[in-house]
Amino acid sequence: MARIRSLTLQELAERGIDTSPFLADFAELPGSITTLGYRPDILQATLGLWSAVMGAGRVPADLKYMAGYLASMAAGCQYCSAHTASNAASSGATVEKIAAIWDYERSDLFSASERAALSFAVLAGQSPSGVTDQTMAQLAEHFDEEQIVELLSVIALYGFFNRWNDSLATTLEETPRQFGETYLAGQGWSVGNHLA
Repeated sequence: MARIRSLTLQELAERGIDTSPFLADFAELPGSITTLGYRPDILQATLGLWSAVMGAGRVPADLKYMAGYLASMAAGCQYCSAHTASNAASSGATVEKIAAIWDYERSDLFSASERAALSFAVLAGQSPSGVTDQTMAQLAEHFDEEQIVELLSVIALYGFFNRWNDSLATTLEETPRQFGETYLAGQGWSVGNHLA
């Protein structure tokens, strides 16, 4: 059960918050928005960072979301894991690929560059970070510095949301919850403390 009451759409509107930009990437308004809304300035800054990191760039959107999924799982955040996996599917990753993601090192569904990025995501999502010089060297075989910054920005962004949603036990919305129950449960995913 959520530890802070979510603001209603009316309360968000009264605070001058337009929720439509968030619905461009999500089927339902994420619960983190309804709690960040207590501080509209922080919510706006978060939206700016979200747009810069997850918007246009040189790393494919499905790979960003898969990296966010593995980083979130490494951090233990079931809420963000469900969101990132369902968004990866919406961005072009097949459900077969998402279902095989923990076998990324051996599965033919993943390219060498995806393997490097996903290994980086698992290690960077841990606390403390497990990234080593060897990890970076393997990543640099497939990505330039700009792309590496973009990938690490995804992982760091989800680090914020992992802490936010786990600490507040944010209620998981129906679409990512159904995706998690259908495709992620076999990978150790559960809704955890994110029930209504």
